Amino acid sequence: MSDSEMGMVERFTDELDPVVFMFGALITLGVIGAFFVDRDAVSSGIATVHAEMLSYLSWALLVIVFLIVLFLLFLIVGPWGKATLGDDDPEYSFLSFFSMLYSAGFAAGVVFWGPTEALFYYDNPSPLFGVEGGSSAAISVAVQQTLFHWALPQLAVFTIMGIAIGYFAYNYENVPLRVSSALTPVIGKENLDGPVAKVVDILAVFATIGGVATSLGFIGSQFITGLDYQWGINLGDWGILLIVTTMTILFTVSMVLGVDKGIRRLSNFNMGLFVVIMLATFILGPTMFLLLLGSQAMGGMISDFVSMSLYTGTGSEGGTAWVESWTVFYWAWALSWSPFAGLFIARIAKGRTVREVAFTGIVATSAATIPWFTFVGGSAVWAQHNGVTDILGPVSEHGAPVAGFALFEAFPFGSVLMIAFMIIVTTFFITSADSSTLAVSMMTTGGKERPSTINRVFWGIVLGLTAAILMILGDGAGADALQQAVVITGAPFAFVCFLAMLSLIKNFSATEGRVLLQDKTVLVGSTPDQSDEEPAASAEPTDD
Repeated sequence: MSDSEMGMVERFTDELDPVVFMFGALITLGVIGAFFVDRDAVSSGIATVHAEMLSYLSWALLVIVFLIVLFLLFLIVGPWGKATLGDDDPEYSFLSFFSMLYSAGFAAGVVFWGPTEALFYYDNPSPLFGVEGGSSAAISVAVQQTLFHWALPQLAVFTIMGIAIGYFAYNYENVPLRVSSALTPVIGKENLDGPVAKVVDILAVFATIGGVATSLGFIGSQFITGLDYQWGINLGDWGILLIVTTMTILFTVSMVLGVDKGIRRLSNFNMGLFVVIMLATFILGPTMFLLLLGSQAMGGMISDFVSMSLYTGTGSEGGTAWVESWTVFYWAWALSWSPFAGLFIARIAKGRTVREVAFTGIVATSAATIPWFTFVGGSAVWAQHNGVTDILGPVSEHGAPVAGFALFEAFPFGSVLMIAFMIIVTTFFITSADSSTLAVSMMTTGGKERPSTINRVFWGIVLGLTAAILMILGDGAGADALQQAVVITGAPFAFVCFLAMLSLIKNFSATEGRVLLQDKTVLVGSTPDQSDEEPAASAEPTDD
């Protein structure tokens, strides 16, 4: 082994947080192994815990996410938004910051569900609205419900974690860049290496692997299904492993190149292609209908936002089951992504104000998401309702991933759109995977801003393997169990996000909005003195 290789290995071992790394790795690999040993027993156990958790915690998820949205809106317009995440200038332009934030896991779900979700609500609307499935009235309600699920609330849990982690890590002395740091005022700065912080960070690793791998499994299945549906290429299990291995190599290369050379450039490309597909759908589709539909759906979402946020389905036949299957599941899934997404947002948001991060996290991203679901989802519902093409038929036969291909097949230049769709599916897979892998690497090194290459490659392989297993399991009990496990790991983070919000409120309110301004007031611990001690979040030596 050469001296450089020895140095890389030594850096890898020196930087590890052994407790978080070992527990995170063992739990994740243990779950993978358990599915191969006795899949049915594990699936049954997870299903039982999942059902019990939903019965007791579904209301809490709805309330907490709603409160977080209100708090972020207040940060955008209120005086606390002037606080900054550190004293440095922002490292990235606003466009690159926005593109990376949007691509970090969230956009992969947006691409997957864009042509599909409104169709499900059109066929089976929320009982809240009392409209008949498949009717004209169900069209706008379907798009309205989709916009609600993918605009403010999901993004809010990512953003609150990003602000809390970045604020305490960059402004407070000796506070590392890791998930548990969001709770600094609650658990105490002196206890950031204590058992409570370790539990939070271990659960963050497990939740991230489970949540992101499930998402990547969906995105990968979209690619595989497209090959089978459009060109009759059935790859089988070995083909799936080959495709995922290739994608894993691609996102690992992107990750090793680092944020600037890898994630930033690919995220900018993603957003460009995303806009092209969205505008092409708008122009080639029912343009005037989409404008009218979008206006009505937006107005409905705004006017019904409170009732949709707090609707539990009580008193409606099938209402509770519908809410748990859709809204509660989405919130829990988003919460399972919140540790990695929040950590990644904190990593790229250094130097920005709280207002900028909050605005980008829930307003700017919603401004990109709403047209996508309106144009792509609205076109799918329009085509289904007016008999232009049957999308629900192929979906029932091949699964949700086929909806986009069935839709674009009916468009002029449909083959070009389908190829572009498959490209963006792949590139969003890569950016989601490399940003989440970077975040897990940071979690398992005690908050290192630039973990070693070996650490990142290890977690990249684990993430790719988990996603491949999920895709091979397909729609059987194993896949259901993994998705239920995501809810189990994600739901507790509702309380972590809530405590992170309370931590920010406690500190901001103590100075009546004068947080870290000219007087450099610090509310927890001693006043930072960077001349005496290097801050915990400073850039580490890198082998990028």
